[in-house]
Amino acid sequence: MLSRVADSLFWLSRYIERAENTARIVDVNLQMLLDFQRMDDEKIKDHWQSLIKSVDEEELFDALYKKPTSESVTEFLTFQSENPDSIVSSLSRARENARMVRDQISTEMWEELNRMYLFVRSKQARKQWKSDPYGFYKLIRDGSHLFQGLTDSVYPHDEGWEFIQLGRHIERADKTSRILDVKYHILLPSVRDVGGAVDVVQWSAILRSCSAQEAYHHVYVNSVEPWKVAEFLILSEDFPRSIRFCCQRVDASLRRISGTPEHEFSNEAEKCSGRLLSNLNYSSMDDIFASGLHEYLDGIQRDLNRIGSAIFKTYFFYPATDLENEIRTQQHQQQQTRDHTSPATS
Repeated sequence: MLSRVADSLFWLSRYIERAENTARIVDVNLQMLLDFQRMDDEKIKDHWQSLIKSVDEEELFDALYKKPTSESVTEFLTFQSENPDSIVSSLSRARENARMVRDQISTEMWEELNRMYLFVRSKQARKQWKSDPYGFYKLIRDGSHLFQGLTDSVYPHDEGWEFIQLGRHIERADKTSRILDVKYHILLPSVRDVGGAVDVVQWSAILRSCSAQEAYHHVYVNSVEPWKVAEFLILSEDFPRSIRFCCQRVDASLRRISGTPEHEFSNEAEKCSGRLLSNLNYSSMDDIFASGLHEYLDGIQRDLNRIGSAIFKTYFFYPATDLENEIRTQQHQQQQTRDHTSPATS
């Protein structure tokens, strides 16, 4: 597979996953405000500031808006083209990457992505966003799920499919770690220690931000407790959006691409991935809280960035060449070939 094709498939998948995550997080936080009728201005500011922190775009937001409000933050995360993590930016970049590999993906995949892109760029999208935000964000989530379903159903499960899986699961693991990290630190001041009494609605919102509420209750039934939420979102082997599950899929895809057996590595990406997965497999929540949840999640985000950089260097990057020197070298080689093959003169 050409490196440019693999690169486009990888980022196409990441951007669609990013759009879907952003839509879900914004929707959950809008709905959560309905459960708090007596929030003062400072609490509302902290509530929306957490979303800006989760995408690490605080400086850009401050440059574009006066203060974090429901309208400014949701507009920034949905339609602001200067924000690289907004839904519009993510779908625009996903579509551009899909266009570059149009002959490599199915017609159904292209049509669904194009439909989402044209919708978010239309006037109708802004009207629906203002009048029915829940319906608007549901359309984005449903479109992303449909695209992923089409990918699994009609795209050959070959190297290209594995690069799509890499993009999806690296992005998903990163977003889960950021949601948990940022929200945990906002809620933590309300408790004296880990596991104290925290409003169930707030911790349920963390689960809903990761589409994990129902899955969590299958395991823990009725209790919603901070350390159990953290354990489920970090260490679950079965939940598709947990960090551990995503890292398992990343490691498996890398090895299927290269053909490297388990517990071995043939490149830096596999080395970094295996190390992170081993860390997750042999960690407990006691270990994580002992070292500090923020520090642990921050380390995971750095490890995911290292894996992404290693994938780029291993599969996508080719060093720039001096074109003039390359032409001279080729001409010299061709001349030598002609000299050796030309008949001798008598």
